[in-house]
Amino acid sequence: MVQVQAQPDASRPIAPEKVREGIDLTVNGERFVHTGDPQMPLLWYLRDVLRLTGTKYGGELSGADLVLLDGKAVPAMGVPMARLAQRKVTTVEGLAGADGSLHPLQQAFIDEDAIGCGYCTPGWLIAALDLLNRKPRPSDDDIDQLPVLCRCGCHTRVRRAIRRVANGGQS
Repeated sequence: MVQVQAQPDASRPIAPEKVREGIDLTVNGERFVHTGDPQMPLLWYLRDVLRLTGTKYGGELSGADLVLLDGKAVPAMGVPMARLAQRKVTTVEGLAGADGSLHPLQQAFIDEDAIGCGYCTPGWLIAALDLLNRKPRPSDDDIDQLPVLCRCGCHTRVRRAIRRVANGGQS
Protein backbone atom coordinates (compact mmCIF):
# COMPACT_ATOMS: atom_id res chain seq x y z
CA MET A 1 0.00 0.00 0.00
CA VAL A 2 1.33 3.41 -0.99
CA GLN A 3 0.85 6.25 1.46
CA VAL A 4 0.30 9.70 0.05
CA GLN A 5 1.71 12.58 2.06
CA ALA A 6 -0.65 15.55 2.33
CA GLN A 7 0.79 18.73 0.94
CA PRO A 8 0.44 21.99 2.89
CA ASP A 9 -2.35 24.25 1.69
CA ALA A 10 -0.51 27.22 0.18
CA SER A 11 -3.63 29.36 0.40
CA ARG A 12 -3.46 29.37 4.23
CA PRO A 13 -0.33 30.84 5.74
CA ILE A 14 1.34 29.02 8.58
CA ALA A 15 1.23 31.07 11.76
CA PRO A 16 2.76 30.12 15.10
CA GLU A 17 0.43 29.65 18.05
CA LYS A 18 0.44 32.30 20.72
CA VAL A 19 2.20 31.36 23.93
CA ARG A 20 -0.34 29.80 26.23
CA GLU A 21 -0.90 31.31 29.59
CA GLY A 22 -0.20 28.82 32.32
CA ILE A 23 -0.44 28.23 36.03
CA ASP A 24 2.99 28.28 37.68
CA LEU A 25 3.29 25.99 40.68
CA THR A 26 5.94 24.07 42.54
CA VAL A 27 5.53 20.36 43.21
CA ASN A 28 8.03 18.66 45.50
CA GLY A 29 10.49 21.51 44.99
CA GLU A 30 10.29 21.48 41.19
CA ARG A 31 8.61 24.21 39.13
CA PHE A 32 5.87 23.30 36.66
CA VAL A 33 3.55 25.25 34.37
CA HIS A 34 0.07 23.82 33.82
CA THR A 35 -1.43 24.96 30.51
CA GLY A 36 -4.42 22.65 30.49
CA ASP A 37 -7.88 22.93 31.98
CA PRO A 38 -7.76 25.31 34.97
CA GLN A 39 -10.63 23.36 36.59
CA MET A 40 -8.72 20.07 36.53
CA PRO A 41 -8.42 18.76 40.10
CA LEU A 42 -4.88 18.74 41.45
CA LEU A 43 -5.17 14.98 42.05
CA TRP A 44 -5.49 14.24 38.34
CA TYR A 45 -2.67 16.64 37.47
CA LEU A 46 -0.39 14.85 39.93
CA ARG A 47 -1.35 11.36 38.82
CA ASP A 48 -2.02 11.74 35.08
CA VAL A 49 0.32 14.56 34.07
CA LEU A 50 3.25 14.35 36.51
CA ARG A 51 2.87 10.58 37.08
CA LEU A 52 3.13 11.01 40.86
CA THR A 53 0.86 8.14 41.82
CA GLY A 54 1.39 8.07 45.57
CA THR A 55 -1.58 10.35 46.12
CA LYS A 56 -4.70 8.21 45.68
CA TYR A 57 -8.35 8.71 44.89
CA GLY A 58 -10.41 7.20 47.65
CA GLY A 59 -13.61 9.17 47.68
CA GLU A 60 -14.40 12.45 49.35
CA LEU A 61 -13.74 11.43 52.95
CA SER A 62 -10.96 8.84 52.75
CA GLY A 63 -7.95 11.14 53.13
CA ALA A 64 -5.97 9.08 50.59
CA ASP A 65 -5.70 12.19 48.38
CA LEU A 66 -4.10 14.48 50.97
CA VAL A 67 -1.16 16.67 49.94
CA LEU A 68 0.52 19.60 51.61
CA LEU A 69 -0.43 22.90 49.99
CA ASP A 70 1.90 25.60 51.29
CA GLY A 71 2.51 23.32 54.27
CA LYS A 72 -1.13 22.58 55.13
CA ALA A 73 -2.86 19.25 54.44
CA VAL A 74 -5.66 19.53 51.85
CA PRO A 75 -7.50 16.98 49.69
CA ALA A 76 -6.01 17.14 46.19
CA MET A 77 -9.35 16.17 44.66
CA GLY A 78 -10.92 19.38 45.99
CA VAL A 79 -8.35 21.84 44.67
CA PRO A 80 -8.69 22.99 41.04
CA MET A 81 -5.49 23.92 39.23
CA ALA A 82 -6.76 27.50 38.93
CA ARG A 83 -6.17 27.96 42.68
CA LEU A 84 -2.54 26.85 42.56
CA ALA A 85 -0.73 29.77 40.92
CA GLN A 86 2.52 30.42 42.78
CA ARG A 87 1.68 27.74 45.37
CA LYS A 88 3.84 24.92 46.73
CA VAL A 89 2.55 21.35 46.72
CA THR A 90 4.23 18.49 48.54
CA THR A 91 3.14 14.94 47.83
CA VAL A 92 4.16 11.77 49.62
CA GLU A 93 6.93 11.40 47.02
CA GLY A 94 8.33 14.74 48.17
CA LEU A 95 8.80 13.69 51.80
CA ALA A 96 12.01 11.74 51.24
CA GLY A 97 15.31 13.58 51.06
CA ALA A 98 17.01 14.38 47.75
CA ASP A 99 19.45 11.55 48.49
CA GLY A 100 16.57 9.09 48.89
CA SER A 101 16.72 9.02 52.67
CA LEU A 102 13.32 8.51 54.25
CA HIS A 103 11.54 11.20 56.21
CA PRO A 104 11.46 10.27 59.92
CA LEU A 105 7.70 9.76 59.64
CA GLN A 106 8.13 7.33 56.75
CA GLN A 107 10.73 5.41 58.76
CA ALA A 108 8.47 5.35 61.82
CA PHE A 109 5.64 3.88 59.73
CA ILE A 110 7.99 1.11 58.64
CA ASP A 111 9.33 0.54 62.15
CA GLU A 112 5.83 0.33 63.63
CA ASP A 113 4.42 -1.73 60.74
CA ALA A 114 1.77 0.96 60.24
CA ILE A 115 1.22 0.32 56.56
CA GLY A 116 -1.48 -2.35 56.14
CA CYS A 117 -2.52 -2.58 52.49
CA GLY A 118 -0.78 0.75 51.84
CA TYR A 119 -3.59 2.52 50.02
CA CYS A 120 -4.22 5.10 52.73
CA THR A 121 -0.57 5.34 53.87
CA PRO A 122 0.26 8.43 51.76
CA GLY A 123 -2.73 10.22 53.31
CA TRP A 124 -1.69 9.19 56.81
CA LEU A 125 1.86 10.45 56.23
CA ILE A 126 0.70 13.83 54.91
CA ALA A 127 -1.95 14.25 57.64
CA ALA A 128 0.52 13.24 60.35
CA LEU A 129 3.17 15.66 59.08
CA ASP A 130 0.62 18.48 59.05
CA LEU A 131 -0.40 17.58 62.61
CA LEU A 132 3.20 17.40 63.86
CA ASN A 133 3.97 20.77 62.25
CA ARG A 134 1.03 22.30 64.14
CA LYS A 135 1.37 20.26 67.36
CA PRO A 136 4.80 18.73 67.92
CA ARG A 137 3.43 16.67 70.85
CA PRO A 138 -0.05 15.57 69.72
CA SER A 139 -2.35 13.66 72.03
CA ASP A 140 -3.94 10.35 71.05
CA ASP A 141 -7.17 12.27 70.53
CA ASP A 142 -5.38 14.66 68.12
CA ILE A 143 -4.08 11.67 66.17
CA ASP A 144 -7.47 9.97 66.19
CA GLN A 145 -8.99 13.10 64.61
CA LEU A 146 -6.81 12.89 61.50
CA PRO A 147 -9.01 12.82 58.37
CA VAL A 148 -7.87 9.45 57.03
CA LEU A 149 -9.89 6.25 56.87
CA CYS A 150 -8.10 2.92 57.13
CA ARG A 151 -10.05 -0.25 56.57
CA CYS A 152 -7.08 -2.47 57.47
CA GLY A 153 -7.24 -1.55 61.15
CA CYS A 154 -3.80 0.08 61.37
CA HIS A 155 -4.92 2.95 63.59
CA THR A 156 -3.09 1.72 66.69
CA ARG A 157 0.17 1.26 64.77
CA VAL A 158 -0.27 4.63 63.02
CA ARG A 159 -0.70 6.26 66.42
CA ARG A 160 2.51 4.58 67.65
CA ALA A 161 4.41 5.74 64.55
CA ILE A 162 3.31 9.35 64.97
CA ARG A 163 4.16 9.27 68.69
CA ARG A 164 7.58 7.80 67.82
CA VAL A 165 8.36 10.87 65.69
CA ALA A 166 6.91 13.24 68.31
CA ASN A 167 9.20 11.61 70.89
CA GLY A 168 12.30 12.08 68.76
CA GLY A 169 12.42 8.55 67.36
CA GLN A 170 11.57 6.64 70.53
CA SER A 171 8.45 4.47 70.82
